[in-house]
Amino acid sequence: MKKVFAIFAIAGLIATASCGGKSTEEQAAADSIAAAAAADSIAAVEAAAAQAAADSAAAAAAAQAAADSAAAAPAK
Repeated sequence: MKKVFAIFAIAGLIATASCGGKSTEEQAAADSIAAAAAADSIAAVEAAAAQAAADSAAAAAAAQAAADSAAAAPAK
């Protein structure tokens, strides 16, 4: 009976060891891909914020130009 338990224990250890996990190279590749995706997302958000600020400044300049034109127009 002890031999049967020993055989099952050895078989279990071999089965557990053969499954393994991710290698460190695979994990490093996955981490670098995730970091690159995060950097791309951050860059896209920053670009959108810069574009929104530029659009806001352009709209403010257009509104100021319209107000200046209305003020400079002769009264009827």
